[in-house]
Amino acid sequence: MSWVAIVPVKGNPGAKSRLGERPDRAGLADAFALDTVAALLAARGVDRVLVVTGDGELAGRLAELGADIVREVRAPATDPGVGAAPPGPVRPADPLNAAIRQGLSVARATFPQANLAVLTGDLPALTPADVERTLHLAAAHGRSLVPDAAGTGTTTLLALAGIPIEPRFGVGSRAAHEAAGHVPLALPASVSIQYDVDTAVDLAVAQHLGLGPHTRRLVDGAPAPAAPH
Repeated sequence: MSWVAIVPVKGNPGAKSRLGERPDRAGLADAFALDTVAALLAARGVDRVLVVTGDGELAGRLAELGADIVREVRAPATDPGVGAAPPGPVRPADPLNAAIRQGLSVARATFPQANLAVLTGDLPALTPADVERTLHLAAAHGRSLVPDAAGTGTTTLLALAGIPIEPRFGVGSRAAHEAAGHVPLALPASVSIQYDVDTAVDLAVAQHLGLGPHTRRLVDGAPAPAAPH
């Protein structure tokens, strides 16, 4: 089966604030995205990877890996209108789900016969084999999802070709996606696609599983991966 993966990537100095005051926090966020995309590109069954990002420098590095870049268009903050009295603080637009919807729109228009998978860009332990295992299970369901290791969030949202998909990433996303008809896939606890990284504890767990080369270079001081030819 043919799959197109959509990966939203924040790619700015404010990324991964929950990692604490590490001086390499922004670099780690970039490395997570690079390792996530590299694993997807190496997985059988994934025909294209669309990365939605507004970070031009990181976009260039991801494009060198083989990803297609969708330039993120930021939605404005919610505005109650001139002269209106807002009931509370002005809430910013939802940038993550807005970016995902942008990527989904491009994917549907460009690859209408492809199955779609949305993955968070912070899976530094992701392996091609675990991507392939996930896609194999997802082929049996119109809509499916991969819960995060905590069991309340979502790392991957999947839908077969032609089936609508509405991203609801954020706090409690697993329940929201299940309510929309996505079936949780039965994956062993050790499968890397469940382990996104937001905190230092998450990073330690991913390190135990086995980090991708871009993240490992920053965390362990391993040699940088060779550029693709």
